[in-house]
Amino acid sequence: MSQTAVAVESTARDFDFWMGRWKGHNRRLRERLAGCTEWDEFESKSIARSILGGTANEDVFLTDYAGGYVGMSFRFFDPETKLWSIYWADSRNPGPLEPPVVGRFDGDVGIFEGPDTFQGRDVLVRYTWSGVTTPTPRWEQALSEDGGETWETNFVCDFRRDDDE
Repeated sequence: MSQTAVAVESTARDFDFWMGRWKGHNRRLRERLAGCTEWDEFESKSIARSILGGTANEDVFLTDYAGGYVGMSFRFFDPETKLWSIYWADSRNPGPLEPPVVGRFDGDVGIFEGPDTFQGRDVLVRYTWSGVTTPTPRWEQALSEDGGETWETNFVCDFRRDDDE
């Protein structure tokens, strides 16, 4: 007997799990798209809040890594397409927002992808949120140079609630 998986439709509440204060343990690949296998590990803090009447949210990412920097994510839900668009900006590269990654959740996992450039090369970027129904959600970033055939994960953050605040 076969079972058919039923996709859960994304809603504007998909990121409710993320609202609040978090501590993150990060692993960042030292060199991207260079065959590198060495990782840097560091701590961070994130603060997330709902905006625009609950149809969007933002977070601030703070770390002392690499001299310290501040980053921000902005997430906007489109009720017609049921897709999220996620934008990133940080203090290391002031200027316009990076191109969005777009996607949705299916159960406990959200996958968001979009085109970008890395060191002058066209790439695809993928953000993956997993474990969002657990106390320790994970965010990962990966790049692909071959149209999504293969992916190199280059940044992983395991989060836990910040009970100190």
